[in-house]
Amino acid sequence: MIHFPGGSSVGRILPKEAFYKQLNLSTEIKNSFISDIKRIVIENSLTEQSLHLKTGTEVIEVLVLSIELKKKDFDNQILETIARQNKHKILFWLRFEDQNQLALYLNKLYKTDWQTADGLDLETRGFTLDDVWNGYVEQIALVKEPELMVSEAPLAYRLKRQEDCLKLERNIEQLENAARAEKQPKKKFELAMRVQQLRNELDEFK
Repeated sequence: MIHFPGGSSVGRILPKEAFYKQLNLSTEIKNSFISDIKRIVIENSLTEQSLHLKTGTEVIEVLVLSIELKKKDFDNQILETIARQNKHKILFWLRFEDQNQLALYLNKLYKTDWQTADGLDLETRGFTLDDVWNGYVEQIALVKEPELMVSEAPLAYRLKRQEDCLKLERNIEQLENAARAEKQPKKKFELAMRVQQLRNELDEFK
């Protein structure tokens, strides 16, 4: 279960209509906002003062936004739009029935797997708010960190390295599927060789 310092607690419900009217939304996203979201609550405001931290250089506040969903398969563009149009960093706490998911946006949307509230885990760590935010990014976005073993590298590099790794894995899966479906022996062999080449690249990558 996630626990944030008591001094950061807000617990303020945001009226849905008033909230989305502050955003520049396309008609499609506005409709998704109305159909997919049931309730929005500012659960916590993480600041230097509320967490008793040293002054950072970039992050001035992290808002923990609890979003109760009407359906599990919601439009991710809602979160992306909220995050891009807010000057603060936002940690999304998504809820659907007894399932919970954490998400954040950093050039793209990153999400954890769905799980029960008891299984949801997130540490607030660091000496500045920059450290706290980067720690959240590590725990939510860097799902392949143990394999890549580059935890001492800059965060942007680690995210890029992970994306490259995932891209290789997706390409391998696509080619393997194509090879299984291919009937011509020569083409099938060429696809198999390409798969092996990408697997070698992936082994070197890790």
